[in-house]
Amino acid sequence: MYTPSHSYNSGASAYAKVGTESGAMSASPHQLITMLFDGAKTAIAMARHHMANNEISAKGQAISKAINIVDNGLKASLDPEAGGMAGAELVADLSAFYDYVTQRLLFANLRNDPALLDEADRLLDNISSAWREIDPQQSRLLPAAAAAPGATRFSAGA
Repeated sequence: MYTPSHSYNSGASAYAKVGTESGAMSASPHQLITMLFDGAKTAIAMARHHMANNEISAKGQAISKAINIVDNGLKASLDPEAGGMAGAELVADLSAFYDYVTQRLLFANLRNDPALLDEADRLLDNISSAWREIDPQQSRLLPAAAAAPGATRFSAGA
């Protein structure tokens, strides 16, 4: 059985990283948030895989990556000043939501519970699908209060 050499794996990883970085540099603010959702989903899927194969260290790393994306990507991008009072309320709700997702991920790791990974994945899917339905071109035409669903620093009008 052929096993790729370490240098091949490193090269492929570097190539994938450059592709991702290039995509992020050319992405719109709306697309960046979409990429964060995709990254969290991928990390959760990897955690599920590692959990099923009893790969404890890799599972922990994948869950840590998902938590990092949720906390330092999605949650950190929230802007309580976007959209006025309605935007501030939405940001508070989303912040609490992301805290809950993070908690589910932490418990999934501690309890080795795939059902908690599934719950976090479903929750993120709900918000992700709503985010994807936002038309960035149309939201530029809306007043700030009407654009509150995109109450992030990376809102479509930014």
